[in-house]
Amino acid sequence: MVRPKHFGFDQTTASSNSFQNEDGADAVDEISHKAIAEFDTAVSELRSNGIKVHVIEDTDNPVKPNAVFPNNWVSFHGDKTLLYPMLAENRRWERRSEVLKQLEHEGVAIGEVIDLSRFETEEKFLESTGSMVLDYEHELAYACLSSRTDIDVIEEFCKVTGFDAFTFDAFDKEGLSVYHTNVIMCIGEKYAVICLDSIPEEEQDTVVEALETTGHEIIPLSMDQMYAFAGNMLEVLDGEGNSVLVMSSTAFNSLSEDQKDTIQRYSKILSVDIPTIEKYGGGSVRCMMCRVS
Repeated sequence: MVRPKHFGFDQTTASSNSFQNEDGADAVDEISHKAIAEFDTAVSELRSNGIKVHVIEDTDNPVKPNAVFPNNWVSFHGDKTLLYPMLAENRRWERRSEVLKQLEHEGVAIGEVIDLSRFETEEKFLESTGSMVLDYEHELAYACLSSRTDIDVIEEFCKVTGFDAFTFDAFDKEGLSVYHTNVIMCIGEKYAVICLDSIPEEEQDTVVEALETTGHEIIPLSMDQMYAFAGNMLEVLDGEGNSVLVMSSTAFNSLSEDQKDTIQRYSKILSVDIPTIEKYGGGSVRCMMCRVS
């Protein structure tokens, strides 16, 4: 997780992210301070629940308003680490070699570094586990295609990792492509939380079949729940190997009791309060967490 220095509303990413909200965005210092406080509280709650967290400090220069979302530029696969091509030029500054050096010093396996950012020269993008939701056990990469998620880069990812791609379309309330797959779905070991309503009807059955064939109970979300970031969750393990599903308070409050009960058959629920980060960043807690093992 990256502790932000200059979090704020970013106009350069807003055109492809309908989840960002510009209302009140001119209160720059207040927003930045609130985001740091929300980040620190989230890290504290994760750690108090037995979840190991590596914290990287953002740098002052250049200013990186989205640095709190590291899951968009890097992914870790044990014997290899991948760097990704990003749509917004100011987000490319987030790819810092010193981050990998610090993590390696803290015991994270880095292995071979494979840099896919070369695709930026072709204006083809793939924003890591924002663009893809990975089923590690079955080596499947689910991805809804968008301006930030290009099929050619997905195929290159699959070539170097051994994953198979499962691509589909997904649209928001305005009929625009959903910018990142990880806002519509989350895959746990035994369940999948997904907004099927965002996927065209003719594609829904194939998505459901892929998830059920790999042993996942489907927990469907409404479009309103998707906009409450209920798809932007991450299953992690605590220090004793128990499953914990991390989500925001916004997401938690949008869920029905039946949905919560289904999740809790498999995972403990941990919700963290990050309203400022969600409002101005257009991403939630899953975007803030980059899986390192």
